[in-house]
Amino acid sequence: MTRLTLLRDEYHRQIGLQIVRFSDNKAKSYPNFADSGSRSSISIATHLCEALGFPRVPGRLDGQRTGKLFEGLTCEFVSKAFEVLQHLRPGAWGYRSEQTTICNFTQYQHLEVLDTVVGTNATLAAALGRDYIITPDVVVVRYPVPDDEINKHEPVVDADASVARLTQFRAANQTDAPCRPFLHASISCKWTIRSDRSQNTRTEALNLIRNRKGPLPHIVAVTAEPLPMRIASLALGTGDLDCVYHIALPELRDACGAIDGGEDQLEMLDTMIEGNRLRDISDLPLDLAV
Repeated sequence: MTRLTLLRDEYHRQIGLQIVRFSDNKAKSYPNFADSGSRSSISIATHLCEALGFPRVPGRLDGQRTGKLFEGLTCEFVSKAFEVLQHLRPGAWGYRSEQTTICNFTQYQHLEVLDTVVGTNATLAAALGRDYIITPDVVVVRYPVPDDEINKHEPVVDADASVARLTQFRAANQTDAPCRPFLHASISCKWTIRSDRSQNTRTEALNLIRNRKGPLPHIVAVTAEPLPMRIASLALGTGDLDCVYHIALPELRDACGAIDGGEDQLEMLDTMIEGNRLRDISDLPLDLAV
């Protein structure tokens, strides 16, 4: 069994142990990522639980705790899987699931000054708002490199020369201490998807695109949503998100094909997959290596 398969299995095992809970409503038992008002959602989610071997743990978790656990487990999976790919994407990397504003990253550090000015000027605050200060759920960052590393194989840069003095990828060019890392990826984690949540994710993505001064980070979303029609509200279209990743896409496809009346859901799922708008969580680390 490959390392990536083992990491994916452990990701699912921890989700089953820490997050998935079963509730009873009107003689129906359903997992907490299903919509209790949708027969299709309950059927698909139940099939997923069986396919992934989730234990039927009764009880409830509040939405905020569920979200935090999902972010933490997703961050752990990404960090372990991406480290396996160091030979493909070498460098000094960091992974965070705590609330970190984009002002802390090189491409968005100018927003810190803007936010300070807006915070003291009611007219500017009313005109600009403050939606540009994003706090991604999970981030992957790359740290600037010291000259010793750049010159590891041969002289490339010189501390006294006027060459390459503006690139912030050189740690020597950054004035902040410690150096600000580059935002390599912003990962939005959505345990389930409703229309308001998908709109919020798209708005954050557009702000990351418009407000950067430097390279565009990967902008993706990860979800456990069982209904393809709802995933489509986030996945379809281009220009904001790179792609949406499901925690168990092959198992989701099998579940949609197994339930009664699942043809429409399966058709939508295949549309997103064939259109390169939806992938499995195991694809994410390799996509981040690009």
